Amino acid sequence: MSTGRMWIAAAEWLPSTAAKTVDALAAGRVTAQEAEAMGYEQLPVSHDLSAPQMAVRAARRALERAGVSAGGVAAVLHAWTYYQGHDFWSPAHYVAAEAGAHGAVPTGIQQMCNGAGAALRLALHQLAASPAAGPVLITTADRFARPGFDRWGGDYGVWYGDGATAAVVGTGHAPEGALTVRALHTRAVPVLESAHRDAATFHAAPHLASAAVDVRRTKKAYFGVHGKEPFLDRLGRETTAALAAALAEAGAGTREPRCVLLPRLGAATARDVYGPAVARATGAPTADLGERTGHLGAGDLLSNLAALAAPGGPHALEPGERAAVLSAGAGFTWSTLVVQRPT
Repeated sequence: MSTGRMWIAAAEWLPSTAAKTVDALAAGRVTAQEAEAMGYEQLPVSHDLSAPQMAVRAARRALERAGVSAGGVAAVLHAWTYYQGHDFWSPAHYVAAEAGAHGAVPTGIQQMCNGAGAALRLALHQLAASPAAGPVLITTADRFARPGFDRWGGDYGVWYGDGATAAVVGTGHAPEGALTVRALHTRAVPVLESAHRDAATFHAAPHLASAAVDVRRTKKAYFGVHGKEPFLDRLGRETTAALAAALAEAGAGTREPRCVLLPRLGAATARDVYGPAVARATGAPTADLGERTGHLGAGDLLSNLAALAAPGGPHALEPGERAAVLSAGAGFTWSTLVVQRPT
C-alpha cells in the first residue's frame, strides 16, 4: 500500500526477570537438540504484571519517544495472541484508559503473531483516510504463564517470551527517533488455519481438549494429513512474495535494504525457512534478534522496529538506510514492512 509521508516510533517493555535456557535444559523442559536448534539464551518472564499492564508501560515509552500526548491519540489498536488476564473483557480499552488516551477509539486486534502487522495496516489506512484526526497508538502484549501455557514446550520450534511493544504512527514530519514507512504489504492463505485447530470438533470453553495450550497436537494432526514439507514450502513461498511485493512498493529497485529482520523463531527456522525465502527476493542479510527475548507473540515486528531506531544500537539504521521487517501469524497471514531512517 502507498504510505505517503507516514512515520512510526516504536518501543518495547520487557520484564527484568528471565528464564535461562541452561536451566530449562537442566530441568528437562527442553532437549539439547531443541536448544541447539533455537540458539536462544533466555526468555523474559513476568511474575506479576499481566499482558495489558505491560502494554501500558510500552505505550508510555512509545508516546514519549514520538513526542506525542496521549490525549491527542485518535485510536488505540491493541494486539495479542494469548490470555490477557480476564475472561470477558476488552484489553484494548484498558490500555487506552491507563495510557491516558481517553479520547481515542480502542480496538482489539486478534490476528495471532501477525497482530502488530494487522494493527499497523489498519493504522496506515486510518491515517490515509483521516490524516488530521491524529496519530494512532499500537500496542502488543503477551504473557505465556503456566498452567495454561508451556513457553518452552507448547509449540514446535517456538519459545515464547513475555513482554510488550508499542508504536505511535503519524503523518507529516517524522519526530527524532522515528522511522519513515516506505511500504507495507500483507497477504494471507486462510486455508492454512486448520494447522492450529482441532479438526474433530469445536469446544465450548477453553482448555477442554488439554489443560494447557498444545500447538504441537494440532500441528501434528495437520502434518499427518497434509505433510510437513508442503506446509513449510508454502510458508517460504508466501514470505518471498510478501517481501518482494513490499520492496517493489517501496520503490527499492536495485537498492538493497541494509537488512531483513525476521520473526523470532530460532536459528534453525531462520536458516532453513527464512534464509532461502529472503534470498529469492533480495541479497540483503537477515537477522533474528530473539536471543534474549524469544518469540514475543504479536510483538516481534515492533520490537524489531525499536532495534532499528535505537541510537547507537548494533542494528540501528543510518540516515537514508532502509530495512525490511517480516511478520507472520497463524491463519496464515504474512506482512512485510519497509522502513527508512530519515536523512
